[in-house]
Amino acid sequence: MSDLLFQQLSTVQSNAQLGPATIASTTTIAPSTGLTFVSGTINVATITPPVTGAVMIGLVFTSATPGSLVTTGNISVGSTTIVTNRLNLMWYDPATAKWYIQS
Repeated sequence: MSDLLFQQLSTVQSNAQLGPATIASTTTIAPSTGLTFVSGTINVATITPPVTGAVMIGLVFTSATPGSLVTTGNISVGSTTIVTNRLNLMWYDPATAKWYIQS
């Protein structure tokens, strides 16, 4: 996503902006909307930041047995207790090139 489209990630949106997207879990995911549903059971190690600056995204894992967030990529602290259909707020810090999950 281009930095010019950063408003697609805004927490305040209108009906003219993209709705939530659903992507399959893989070791690397690339969310393109502020709220993203993640299907599948594969562990996520890397989240490609959609813009170059600091950004917040919300991930909702929809599988009955979702994978984990692991630290072998750019996630600062892993989580093996991903709860199905619960919002996980993630913040990206470009200075450390890491994602931080709200606890």
